[in-house]
Amino acid sequence: MANTAERETNVYMAKVAEQCERYDEMVSYMKEITKHHVQLTLEERNLLSVAFKNLVGARRASWRMVSSIEEKEASNDNKDRVAHLQPYRAKIEDELNTTCADILRILNEDVIPFVDSVDKDECHVFYYKMKADYYRYLAEFSSGDKKAQATEDAKTAYVTATESSGNLPCTHPIRLGLALNYSVFMFEILGDRKLALATAKMAFDEAIGALESSEENSYKDATLIMQLLRDNLSLWSNEESQE
Repeated sequence: MANTAERETNVYMAKVAEQCERYDEMVSYMKEITKHHVQLTLEERNLLSVAFKNLVGARRASWRMVSSIEEKEASNDNKDRVAHLQPYRAKIEDELNTTCADILRILNEDVIPFVDSVDKDECHVFYYKMKADYYRYLAEFSSGDKKAQATEDAKTAYVTATESSGNLPCTHPIRLGLALNYSVFMFEILGDRKLALATAKMAFDEAIGALESSEENSYKDATLIMQLLRDNLSLWSNEESQE
């Protein structure tokens, strides 16, 4: 087990790497902590999440961009350009596969098994939501059996997280964030607009009724996520009415 000084240094350097937007190094510093199989503090948990979210987020944006360009070139019958774009897209997909596999291994082997009884429900919701999100990211660009497996794994993790979230207040930012991402999964990956709308609406309606009595330190985060839920409800409802 790493001593306290080493652990504090890795946390400090992870925060410096975040400020420098060097997320690959931020990940490395956090892995120096998780490899010792310890219960992560709230700060460490958030740093781990931010590090991988940014690392994967940049590549997801790159994948969407090159896919859009490839689709445009294909529609214009530019076969030579498509031939160059396909391996470039594949390279980005390999990077996404590697990064998603890395965080999923960390969660399954180094983090989740070592959650203690303190804030167990909150930790489980947080980590299983993370698992589900990264399986969802894999499902976004995969095809065939790989897409089917990633979709099933994401669904299983979202269900597990949702079951644990019942023990959190309905205005808890992690519970709201879970409902937000789960409903996006339903809409974008499963293609089930009605279920996505129902899930998002239930989370929003439950939270709006309890918002005034929520804790002050979570009020701002809760309202921000509720706004995202409301935006999706509006967008998905409009699409449904146009069909």
